[in-house]
Amino acid sequence: MWKLLELIQKNLTWAIPASMILGIVVGSTADPAPLKALIVPLTFLMVYPMMINLQVQKVFSGQDYKLQLVTQLINFAVVPFFAFGMGKLFFADQPLVALGLLLASLLPTSGMTISWTGFAKGNLNAAVKMTVIGLILGSIATPFYAKWLMGTAIEIPLSDIFRQIMVIVFLPMLLGVATRLLLIRVVGADKYNKTLKQKFPAFSTLGVLGVVFVAMALKAEAIISKPMILVSFLVPLAILYIGNFALSTLVGKLLFNRGDAIALVYGTVMRNLSIALAIAITAFGGEQGSEIALIIAMAYIIQVQAAAWYVKLTDRLFGSPEQALPQTN
Repeated sequence: MWKLLELIQKNLTWAIPASMILGIVVGSTADPAPLKALIVPLTFLMVYPMMINLQVQKVFSGQDYKLQLVTQLINFAVVPFFAFGMGKLFFADQPLVALGLLLASLLPTSGMTISWTGFAKGNLNAAVKMTVIGLILGSIATPFYAKWLMGTAIEIPLSDIFRQIMVIVFLPMLLGVATRLLLIRVVGADKYNKTLKQKFPAFSTLGVLGVVFVAMALKAEAIISKPMILVSFLVPLAILYIGNFALSTLVGKLLFNRGDAIALVYGTVMRNLSIALAIAITAFGGEQGSEIALIIAMAYIIQVQAAAWYVKLTDRLFGSPEQALPQTN
């Protein structure tokens, strides 16, 4: 079972489309309404495991204030407005899709930020800190940005979003911290780090696939009637990610050493699509939530593939690790 879950996790670019197709098939051949009951447990399965490995205490370590400040400025003063502009340009008559694009841009960093920074031999400690800060700031800011930027085009249930963020972000975060401390106390830090820590992301991936499946099933009829709708999402998503990578790479090269620059790139380009999906499905619900979730699900395909390609470019862009200056953490 573990090997299967790990295989799925390593092949998200194929697993996500497969889950989407399966959802469309099921939703078009059977009544998908009963699947709504799975949304809450699948959302919890998606979010809680990723919180167990979240090292909140890292926020208070190190002196890399400039790196963290620049990262969050890009995350909250640049990327959301870029995504909003892309939404206005490509989805002027589809406000729910535009909102999905905005939601995907408002929740920076995920466990993948840390993983890809590690693969590229960047500053891991800085990446961990970015992940925690970005998740907390993004969770607080998302309802306000959504209301401010999209409130005239669509009714934004501000109180519902806040309530769902408490349930799907901060409650799992507290439970995750408690779970990690308990596991370390029971099995010891060595066993936790060597054997247990690597298993939790696989469960989170299972939750992601489940939520994507349900979202597609609920929108199956609309997708079948307009099959090119999903393909049309790829162009604006590609532009958004390419623009984000280009900006972050430039800022990183100008302001930071190799390790910090790589952490900056992955700390600003990787979005927490799992949390964005969870908010879309739970706060908006039903047909609206599924329509918002469509573009977020497609973003997984672009994000995972782009992150993998970028790892291969890091030495060319920033030099090899052996040539790099010491990291500032």
